[in-house]
Amino acid sequence: MYNQSVDVFPSIVIGPDKTIVPQGPFAEAQAQYLDPDPEAVRTLADSLLKANMGIVAHYYMDVELQGVLTAVQRSSPELSNRIGIADSLKMGDIAVEMCKTDNVQAVACLGVDFMSESVAAIMDRNGFGHIPVYRATANPIGCSLAESAERDAYRAWLDTEKQNEKALHVVYINTSLETKAVSASVVPTITCTSSNVLQTILQASAQVGPELKILFGPDTYMGHNLQSFFKRIVDSWDDERIASDLHPSHNKQTLTQLLEKMNVFPQGNCVVHHMFGNNVVETVKKDYDDAFVTAHLEVPGEMFAIGMEKSLSGNGVVGSTSDILKFITKKVHEAATSDEDLKKRLKFILGTEAGMVTSIVKSVQDILQKTGSNVEAEIVFPVASDAVMGVDDENLSVVPGAGGGEGCSTAGGCATCPFMKMNDLDAVQDIIDMVDSGSSEVILKSHLPPDRLKGKKIDGVSATELGVEPIMFMRDFMTNKKISEALLKKVNQGVMD
Repeated sequence: MYNQSVDVFPSIVIGPDKTIVPQGPFAEAQAQYLDPDPEAVRTLADSLLKANMGIVAHYYMDVELQGVLTAVQRSSPELSNRIGIADSLKMGDIAVEMCKTDNVQAVACLGVDFMSESVAAIMDRNGFGHIPVYRATANPIGCSLAESAERDAYRAWLDTEKQNEKALHVVYINTSLETKAVSASVVPTITCTSSNVLQTILQASAQVGPELKILFGPDTYMGHNLQSFFKRIVDSWDDERIASDLHPSHNKQTLTQLLEKMNVFPQGNCVVHHMFGNNVVETVKKDYDDAFVTAHLEVPGEMFAIGMEKSLSGNGVVGSTSDILKFITKKVHEAATSDEDLKKRLKFILGTEAGMVTSIVKSVQDILQKTGSNVEAEIVFPVASDAVMGVDDENLSVVPGAGGGEGCSTAGGCATCPFMKMNDLDAVQDIIDMVDSGSSEVILKSHLPPDRLKGKKIDGVSATELGVEPIMFMRDFMTNKKISEALLKKVNQGVMD
C-alpha cells in the first residue's frame, strides 16, 4: 500500500560534483538508475555497434533505460549520433540523421506504437524507407490519448463540426497515421506539437480571418488549456503587448473571435497527465509557492492555471517536454553564471511524466560542471511520496490510476506512463541481438510498427499519403512560419464542398 498524503512531494536535488540526493521513496526509485551499471552500458554499446543499429527514445522512457542510453551515448564518439532521446516529432528527425551520418542498418524506436509508425513514415519520406524500424516488444504498445481519436466518435465530431464552415482541424502529433489519414479525408488537417500548437492556431486564424473554425483534438485538456490561455491574455494584456509578445497580427478583438470559433474534442485524455488533479494543485499552492512551476499542455486545467500564472511572471512555463527542459536549463544557467557567490537552490515542480528527470539531470549537471557553480536544482515530483507499487503482469510493470501503480494515487497524481514502461533494457538488448544474429524474418516482422494503412485508399487516395500530409503541412509551417497555400486552398474549398 502507499501513503496518499501529499504535504511534501518527493524530489531529487542535483548539486555540484554530480551529487544527486533523492528525497522520498518515489524519488529514490527514480534516482537509483541515474548512475547506471557500467557493465550494462558496455554491453549495450558493444552490441549496438556490432549490429550497426541506432536508437531513438522518447523522454518518457523508463529511468533505468534512459540512464543507460545516456551513458552509452557519452561513452564513445562512435555512438554519439546513434542514440537520441527526444519528443515524438524530433525522434523521426534524429533517426533520419543517424541513417545519413552513421549508415545504420536498423533503428530501434522506444516509445508507443504511433511513435514508431511516425518515425518509419518520416524516414520513408527522406529516402530511408528501406531501413527497418523495430519496436522493443512484439506486443502492442498503446496510448490512451491516441486511441481516443481512433473511435467512431472522433470522426463523427469532425463531420458534425465542419458543416458549412471554413474549418481547419489541428490534430495533436501524438495520434496514429490512421487517425491523421481519416481526419484529412474529412476536413483539412494539420498536425501540431505541444511546442508549436499555439503559433499554429494563431497563424491560421491570422491568415484565414475570423471566419475560420478551429477543430482541436484529441487532447481535451490541451484544448481547454489553450482556450484558458487565450482568455487570460484577452483579460490581462493590451493590444500592444499582444502584438509584440504573442502574434503581430492579433489583438484583443481577433483573439476573442478566435475563441468563439475554437471547438475542442470533449473525450480525449492522457492517463498520466489526467492524474494531476485538485489535491496536487492544493499542495503546490500551499507548500511550493517559492518554486518554479512547469506544466505540460496536457495536464488538467487546475495544474495548468498555476503554470500559466507563473509563466506570465517568468516563474514558470507551460508547453511541451522540450519547453520544460529548456526552461529549467535556462533558469539554472542564469543562476550558475550570476555574480552572486551564495549557495542557491532552485526548486522546480515537474508537471509532466517523471521520465523527463533523466534529461533534466544530464543538462543541469553539464551546466554546473562547466560553470563550477555551487547552485543546486531540486526537481519536485507532484505525487505522493510513498506512491511506489508494482503489479504482477508480464507486459505491464505499472498500472495507472488510484491504487494501481508506480507514482500513482488519487491524492498525488500519476507521474509515470505504463505504456512507455513496456520498453525496458532487456527488451532493447533482445531486439539488438535479434538483428545482429539475423533472426527469422517472421520474428523481426512482429517488432515492426503497425502497418494498418498499407495498400489502402480513402476516396481513391493512398491512405498512407493522406496520413503523412498533415505532418508535411506542419513541417512546412515550421520552416516558413506561415500556413501553406496548399492547405489554405483546402480550407477555402471546404466551404464550397
